[in-house]
Amino acid sequence: MAIRVVQYFKSLSRRYLKLKLGLSPQQNLFYGFLTYIVAGFLLLLLPWAQARPISVIDNLFIATSAVSTTGLVTVGISESFTGFGQFVIMCLFQLGGIGYLTFTTFMLLSTTRRLTHWHKKILTSEFTLPVTIKISDFLRSVIIFTVIMEVIGTLLFYIAFSKEGYNTGDALWNALFHSISAFCTAGFSLLPNGFEPFSDNTLVNSIISILAIAGSLGFIVVTDLAFKIKSKSHRLSFTTKIVGIGFILLLGIGSVFLFLTEPSIQSLNDKERFLASFFQTMSAMTTVGFNTMDYGTFVLPVLLMVIFLMYIGASPSGTAGGMKITTLTAMLAIVGSRLRGKKRIAFLGKRIPFERLYIATSSFIFYTSIIGLGTFLMTLSEHFEFERILFEVASALGTVGLSTGITGELSLFGKVVITVLMFIGRLGVLTFGLAILARKPKNTDQDFIVEEDLAV
Repeated sequence: MAIRVVQYFKSLSRRYLKLKLGLSPQQNLFYGFLTYIVAGFLLLLLPWAQARPISVIDNLFIATSAVSTTGLVTVGISESFTGFGQFVIMCLFQLGGIGYLTFTTFMLLSTTRRLTHWHKKILTSEFTLPVTIKISDFLRSVIIFTVIMEVIGTLLFYIAFSKEGYNTGDALWNALFHSISAFCTAGFSLLPNGFEPFSDNTLVNSIISILAIAGSLGFIVVTDLAFKIKSKSHRLSFTTKIVGIGFILLLGIGSVFLFLTEPSIQSLNDKERFLASFFQTMSAMTTVGFNTMDYGTFVLPVLLMVIFLMYIGASPSGTAGGMKITTLTAMLAIVGSRLRGKKRIAFLGKRIPFERLYIATSSFIFYTSIIGLGTFLMTLSEHFEFERILFEVASALGTVGLSTGITGELSLFGKVVITVLMFIGRLGVLTFGLAILARKPKNTDQDFIVEEDLAV
């Protein structure tokens, strides 16, 4: 009997391996993240995970939001889930933040010091890397940097919560939960009103901002900068330069715009006004999803600015969502070059590979189309103002987690639409499209001779 059971599991394992190898990298990512969501969903359905009865759709919504590191919630986390349920949610957005197979592949590297061809294909599909960075070096940077930042964040949050009167146990648990949530730009909080009570707390604002920016700038930038620190002769990639310049410009423009135009921010004193303007802009750009102000009270121009920032997002191969700064850069380069009548597409004097331009153009069109379709579908069932619906859709697809306060009031159809959008946003619009088409794209990167590389 025992021999038959062993043989059965061996046969099942071989079939599973054959199935994985037969799928395209995009399909592997699709089913990989879907597996995370289903596993989390089933765990949240357990009686000891729920502090009060929660509907099936709400559990699925929360599981998807966690894996996609979005942070949109239809029920309060602290009052709806037990400690076990909260731990499950934390594990889900930790896995979703570092990416599919990242941890297991890192363990494989640590033991065998080599990657299988299958692992390389999946990771290359999930993380678009410049040619100057190796996958093995990149993975080590991801895990090491993640652990360092989350440990530092936990210690700092513990100090901040202790100063607010939390007992040791609550302060430590809240510190760990929010540190991981901030670095993974997940936006999940155990606090009933989020971080709105901390709008004037410089320490808390700084901790979240540092963690979110570190995670959203992307592991490409972190790996590149680490090499630069080790060796002054190392040349920063074009991607790192573009992400850095674009992030600073957008963060500055957004902060100034909110500082000058939002009435609820203008009513604050100078210190709180600066913190609020910077934090809301940072939260939208990094897609961390925390807020210290009520977005439901923001005027229309400010909501549109925040939607734009969520639409763009931050860096590729990081924890943030959105269309990505590099995609915006590529689109600006195309427009600029065409207006000047040049055949070669360049930005800041650097030529961008045609393959990257194809990816950027496809991503821009597909991403914008999904936002349009998602908004249209939501208007069929939801009674909220158009700008609130558009805000919710942009937040879901960008895996941001900010809301004007309508998430908990969505209809069943609306929750399903947002759930699908969050999944697409985490997977990536192009990866989702390729997974659905079920074709293995040929790698044509080597067909082009390029001066500079840009990860999109």
